[in-house]
Amino acid sequence: MGTPDSASWQDGSAPGAEPAGPEAGPAPTPGPEAGPSAPSTADPRPRRRALVRLQDDPPVWSFGELRLRRYRASDHATVLALHREGLAQVGLRPGDGVYYDHDFFRMEDIYLRNDGEFLVGEVDGQIVAMGGLRRADLVPGGRARAFGGYAPGASVLDAVEMVRLRVRPAAQRRGYGAAVVSALEERAAEYGYRVLRGDTTELQAPALALYRKFGWRETRREVIGGIVNIYIEKELR
Repeated sequence: MGTPDSASWQDGSAPGAEPAGPEAGPAPTPGPEAGPSAPSTADPRPRRRALVRLQDDPPVWSFGELRLRRYRASDHATVLALHREGLAQVGLRPGDGVYYDHDFFRMEDIYLRNDGEFLVGEVDGQIVAMGGLRRADLVPGGRARAFGGYAPGASVLDAVEMVRLRVRPAAQRRGYGAAVVSALEERAAEYGYRVLRGDTTELQAPALALYRKFGWRETRREVIGGIVNIYIEKELR
């Protein structure tokens, strides 16, 4: 793998595990006609958000106020900036042997035209989260990734990588990262992949814990540029 692709994912819960925001509104109360002794039928528990598929192709989901959709070319500058912001948040920088962004300049080839996916999450029209799926045989692994590279994929869909998971710092801890993971897992299963792979760093304990909640398991560790990368995967079939 070779880079902490969940560098700025700091969510603390999975989709559906957080109370709804202000859009949920207060619980209903009985009107005056019910009389003072009429029992309330309102559910006292807070309403919870869930990831809801709104459209199949191109895919669209909602998660409370968050709207997930497929990447468009006009998103390029924003997602590249979000990627770099996420890396800077954990102290990564160009030239450290880990940082790379060459795939952002071949989004269609690497993600959208090659049995992959790239999603962005918007709130009020602003991109605050993102994540992608790319075939594991398209981009070199380990340290070689930092130097670029791209190869045609094999004829059989086997392993797919979940990469570029980012949530803007001001929008973290709202479940957005978990919503992206859930949507991407859904897409990977739809494509028919056998296994999902990903990586994070030793610095990102919340990201690793959330992956584990989704059933991912650690496979190995590797030190790159003085940073411990943790490789994880999840069987889909």
